[in-house]
Amino acid sequence: MSDLAADSTAPYDAILLVSFGGPDRPEDVFPFLENVTRGRGIPRERLEQVSAQYHLFGGKSPINDQCRALVAALEPRLSEIGIDLPVYWGNRNWTPMLTDTVQEMTNDGIRHALAFVTSATSSYSGCRQYREDIEHAREAVGPGAPVIDKIRQFYDHPGYIEPMVDNVRFALEQAGPEARLVFTAHSLPLSMASTSDYQVQLQEASRCVAQRVGRDDFDLVWQSRSGPPQVRWLEPDINDYLETLASEGTTAVVNVPIGFISDHMEVVYDLDTQAAATANSLGVTFVRAATVGTDPRFVDGIIELIEERRSGVAPRALGALKIRPDMCASDCCPAPRRR
Repeated sequence: MSDLAADSTAPYDAILLVSFGGPDRPEDVFPFLENVTRGRGIPRERLEQVSAQYHLFGGKSPINDQCRALVAALEPRLSEIGIDLPVYWGNRNWTPMLTDTVQEMTNDGIRHALAFVTSATSSYSGCRQYREDIEHAREAVGPGAPVIDKIRQFYDHPGYIEPMVDNVRFALEQAGPEARLVFTAHSLPLSMASTSDYQVQLQEASRCVAQRVGRDDFDLVWQSRSGPPQVRWLEPDINDYLETLASEGTTAVVNVPIGFISDHMEVVYDLDTQAAATANSLGVTFVRAATVGTDPRFVDGIIELIEERRSGVAPRALGALKIRPDMCASDCCPAPRRR
C-alpha cells in the first residue's frame, strides 16, 4: 500500500465490527481486566473480586463467541444480497485487538472501511471512546491505515426493536401477562450520562418495545455499576428496584436488557445470576427476555445501516427522537471530567 493517507472519499471496501472484548480462557481474565481499568486507579482487590465472576463461567466471557457468530451471520448475508465487502473484527480490550485488526486491513489493501460498533446508544464509552479507539489504532499502524467511519446509533432501528418485541412477548408468555416490564442498561457515572443522549435514547427504545407488546407502563433501571461508592451513578440498580417492587406487591417481572445486543457477561452474571437470585429471595418470578444476538432481522438491520452510508438508503427509526447524523460531530459524547 502507498504511504499516502487513505482517501476518505473512496467507496467503502470493508466492514469492521468493533466491540468491547472479553477473555477466552481463565489465564486471560486478569490481564483483560487490567486492560479495561488501566489508568483508573482500581485496586487489585477489586479486580480479583470481578475476576471471580468470570471464573464462575470457566474464565471465559461469552462476548467473543457472540462477535464471531455475528460476523459469521453477516458475511454470507452480505454476499447473498450482492454486497462484496469483507468483514473484519477488532476489540477495545482483548484479542483480536483493534490495532492488530487495522494492521491486517492495511496489509490486505483496505482503503476505506465502515465500522459497526456493538453499542446501540450514545455515550462516551459507547460512542466517542470507540471513535478514539479507532483513531488510536490507525495512528499506531501509520499513514497507510484505512480511513474508518463509524455507523450511527441504532437503538430505535426496526432491525433492533422488532426482534426485542418478539423476545419480550415470549418472556411475558412465561412470566404471565401481569408481569412488570423492567428494562435495564449498563449504569454510567452521572458525569458521563449527562454529556450524551444515553438515558433518553434508552427510554425511547424501551417505549418502542413496550408499546408494541401492548404496554404503556414500564420501568427503565440500571445494572452493572462498577465505580467507587463516592461517585454518583445512574440509579436505581435492578437489585434495589426488585426489592422496591416486591414491597409494593409485584410477584412477577420480565427483565429486558435493552442496553445489550447479546448475552455477554453483564447479562449472564449481573442479570441471570445476581438479579435472578435477588428476585428468588424476594419470592418474585423473574424471566429475562433474550437479546437480539444474530436474529436475521438484526443482521439485515446492520446491512441497512451500512447501505445508508454506501448507497444513500433512507434511514429508518421507530422512535420519536431525531435521528442523529451518521457522521458524529467532533464534540459528540465528550469524556467525563475525572476528579
